Amino acid sequence: MQLVFASNNKNKIKEIQILLPPMFQLLSLEDIGCLEEIPETADTIEGNAILKANYVTQNYGYNCFADDTGLEVDALNGEPGVFSARYAGEQRDANDNMDKLLANLEGKSNRNSQFKTVIALNLDGKQNLFTGVINGKIIEEKIGTNGFGYDPIFIADGYYKTFAELTLEEKSVISHRGLAVKQLVDFLK
Repeated sequence: MQLVFASNNKNKIKEIQILLPPMFQLLSLEDIGCLEEIPETADTIEGNAILKANYVTQNYGYNCFADDTGLEVDALNGEPGVFSARYAGEQRDANDNMDKLLANLEGKSNRNSQFKTVIALNLDGKQNLFTGVINGKIIEEKIGTNGFGYDPIFIADGYYKTFAELTLEEKSVISHRGLAVKQLVDFLK
């Protein structure tokens, strides 16, 4: 079964492909000829996932799924949240985003946070949402070179390594995205 994943983020595509059974062939936006950037103008993570999935279905006619992810930090009233990818500006630079987050958390003892991923699936004229959440904390310095985004400063509850210290396979099993994709796969079976 071919399924379009409304993304050109090679890291996300790799992460999701590992989680999908071999019967699913994942196509990226590039694979279907969608080279424009899909606007993410919703004020919620759910809203952005829906916008992206609907854009592909309406403009390209494919069954597809899209995700949006945000890091929500308790001490910052849920920031960066829906603005996680562009927290430090439109350049969407992970190091700039982490540096801003760490600066904003300086002197704060509550470093509790959660990663949240919402997947919107458009399949045969119906839409379904799947949500994965993992709780953890933000550490004070970047550790690890794997992963992407905020992975070097996030440690999941019950773990002692950052997401950036885990292998892609280890992270995929416990991560917010992994949890949402598992729900998606269970639904598609």
